[in-house]
Amino acid sequence: MKHLALYIVFAISLITTATLQGCSENKPNPLRVGTNIWPGYEPLFLARSLDYLKSDEVKLVEFVSASEVMRAFTNQSLDAAALTLDEALLLLERGADITVLLVHDISNGADAILGKPQIKAMPSLTGKRIGVEGSALGAYILARALELHNLSLKEVEIIQLEVNEHEKAYKEDRIDAVVTFEPVKTNLLNAGANELFSSKEIPGEIVDVLVVCNCVLKQQKGNIQTLINGWFKALNYLHNSPGDAVQRMTARLKMTPDEIFNSFNGLHFPNRKENIRLITGSNPALLSSAQRLQEVMLASKLLLNRDQVDRLFKASPPGLTR
Repeated sequence: MKHLALYIVFAISLITTATLQGCSENKPNPLRVGTNIWPGYEPLFLARSLDYLKSDEVKLVEFVSASEVMRAFTNQSLDAAALTLDEALLLLERGADITVLLVHDISNGADAILGKPQIKAMPSLTGKRIGVEGSALGAYILARALELHNLSLKEVEIIQLEVNEHEKAYKEDRIDAVVTFEPVKTNLLNAGANELFSSKEIPGEIVDVLVVCNCVLKQQKGNIQTLINGWFKALNYLHNSPGDAVQRMTARLKMTPDEIFNSFNGLHFPNRKENIRLITGSNPALLSSAQRLQEVMLASKLLLNRDQVDRLFKASPPGLTR
């Protein structure tokens, strides 16, 4: 049986010393933005589909998991990365000089722990094998779920799995439950899985953000502004033309339009005005959330040291207020 602390060593080891090396003096165009497959990031690809993001200004780089995005970012293969806020805190702890550019979404049920049909509730996970991705998010959700349901980490067996392995491992009975998110969540529910826990139980704690190296923020202001404006134009298109917008998303997400609409029910996309409130000014609203998140992660050994999380909000993202 693996202890979560050993699992977290793996997660933290993803953030290598490359983070500490800083940016090169001249960053090439276009702006390289890394994401994994997640409905909350899909407006980026909608913006690309609608030609709001030109390929010579912004290049979206797709990965199969958040772990791969973090590895690429720390190795300087990316200029910006779409991550959860807890993953941004991990980067900060390891010395990354980064700024939050944008709040993509706030999860309200889209992240979940799913169990086999015979597992009806969290207490039934005692002694069971739980698949978890090798990044901070999965470990964080599991730690919070166990805490809220009075379970000990020593009572479960953790199986480290990348998100692209979740569905196969579940269907091959290599795990009894899995910490996962859309679109895998919908696929497993359709296969008969039970939802045992979701981000609805920890409102405001699972937040997806776009982070950028501060040197890139200085060097590529124009491309960053294009990216931010393209994001909000895509959100407007999704609001005004939902049928066409969702149809454009089906191929990448491998979900039906109805499934995509249902997945969006578990997400909130902050608009431009909300983003300004969340991440700008002397006391951004997301700062207090980040500080609370840091305390939970420290208590759960997901972080090893307390850091000045306000550093994530020091720079003003170009184009956000326009």
